[in-house]
Amino acid sequence: MAPGSLLAMGALVAIEGLDGAGKRTLIDAVAAGLTEGGLRVATLAFPRYGRSVHADLAAEALRGRHGDLAASVNAMALLFALDRADAREELLKLLAGNDIVLLDRYVASNVAYNAARTDQSADGEIASWVAELEFGRFELPVPQLHVLLAVPAELAAERARRRGEADASRALDAYERDKGLQERTAAVYRVMAEAHWCGPWWLHAPHDDPATLAARLSKIIAR
Repeated sequence: MAPGSLLAMGALVAIEGLDGAGKRTLIDAVAAGLTEGGLRVATLAFPRYGRSVHADLAAEALRGRHGDLAASVNAMALLFALDRADAREELLKLLAGNDIVLLDRYVASNVAYNAARTDQSADGEIASWVAELEFGRFELPVPQLHVLLAVPAELAAERARRRGEADASRALDAYERDKGLQERTAAVYRVMAEAHWCGPWWLHAPHDDPATLAARLSKIIAR
């Protein structure tokens, strides 16, 4: 199958945003609305912590293990990319068996965070390298749509902090603790959305109704 080829398959929609933006909550609400409308819906979250050795190695590195691994932008980006590469067949099966597949983060997150780490933007060297690696070499399907959950960095950080305090398994990692990184990542995400990086982007604000997003997605599928 050629990169991004989704003939006779469901729509692939990536929900993107900062740590603590509320992506999982939004996806659950949208999936429920689409299912009530009679559509077949599947969801998948990246990184696949607990399921992927690459994702788990990345998580451990961000909590101080594995020497200087976390200091390497390319090494961390590669670990997250390999997690998705290993999920390619699972993702294609979900697309073949459903009308829509909602992803909690995807390739765009690798671009946004690592561009921010290197003080680049969405048109920089690291962004091109990640896109070529994941969509080109690993032949991951390109989303039909990206939805950016546009939550202020301060609000996302507070949510992430409270989540970590309530659940020890979700304690803040090095990326989440870095306020400057989160703010730069938010800026890169905005540029990606404005430039329609790798296809259309929609913005979803914290006060927007998930039912409205579900209705808009239903129209895309109908077309």
